[in-house]
Amino acid sequence: MTAFVIRRLLQAVPQLFIISVLLFGLMQAFGDPIATLGGRTPPRAEDRERLTRLLGLDQPVWMQYAFWLAGNDWFMMDRDGDGIGDTPGGRRGVLRGDWGTSLVTRKPVMEDIADRLPNTLLLGLVGEIVIIIGSLTIGIYSALNRYTFVDNVITALSFAGFSMPVFWLALMLMYIFAVNFRRWGLPYLPTVGMFDPDVGPSLSELLRHMVLPVATLSLISIAGYSRYVRSSMLDVLGQDYIRTAKAKGLTAVKVLRKHALQNAALPFVTLIGLDLPFLLAGATVTESIFAWPGMGRLFLERTDRADYPTLMAILMMISIAVVFFQLITDLVYSFLDPRIRLD
Repeated sequence: MTAFVIRRLLQAVPQLFIISVLLFGLMQAFGDPIATLGGRTPPRAEDRERLTRLLGLDQPVWMQYAFWLAGNDWFMMDRDGDGIGDTPGGRRGVLRGDWGTSLVTRKPVMEDIADRLPNTLLLGLVGEIVIIIGSLTIGIYSALNRYTFVDNVITALSFAGFSMPVFWLALMLMYIFAVNFRRWGLPYLPTVGMFDPDVGPSLSELLRHMVLPVATLSLISIAGYSRYVRSSMLDVLGQDYIRTAKAKGLTAVKVLRKHALQNAALPFVTLIGLDLPFLLAGATVTESIFAWPGMGRLFLERTDRADYPTLMAILMMISIAVVFFQLITDLVYSFLDPRIRLD
């Protein structure tokens, strides 16, 4: 297994390099960051020229990428004749932990991300726990009671839930549990932020504000993932070793827990392994609708302002997380199914 992990990590290096090149190239056609630096007031021609030189945007694309990746303290040109290297002002590069400075806040990119990432992880991890528990519970129940009235109802609701757009579901939840509940005099749920400014931050406020975003994140995924669990369970329950376990006198609970569920969980593990990396990016639509101060909202805000350093940092973090969690998924495979030999 050690050799497998080392091999995968070595394979990840060229993968991430190619991804970074593609992302950096796509950023060049994304927008003009200079045009957004002055807010609603377009910068003057002389200011545009000065900022272009200062940020190194007048350099060839390959050199900009080299500055971003490896830094520019090894290659500083003095173009204005003042005896000081000024192309473009001193950073160490991503390979040495410097992700650059935000064009919007003028703070290090990682400081902006560090302010938002905990909020996204809190919302995403709670949502993922709800998804796992809900999908397994509904999927297993449907498989054990297949083709009954309840199973048919769950199937219909699952297809309806999976077809809902995220923004529509979020707005409907807000309309029912915030607007109508307040109109009817019932306890209603808040719709924006992490706490009420008049009350202040507290655990109870946080939990109340999380209900609708978590429901929006989890309901659609539960509707889809429960179908995968149901299908896998039906396939496993029809295998010979399940009938043998039952013939040996094992209880239904032991057959389900020790034999059926472990093998049926493999496709579900794949889905969760693909979901987890995108927790770092946040749920863009959900965070925007509910004004949740997380990574998804940060990504949208910086997209509008063409903040290349922040966008590159977020996208590369997602790429690294995808590679890492796919490795973890393969390791979980070998744990759940001893027939899989990674070496």
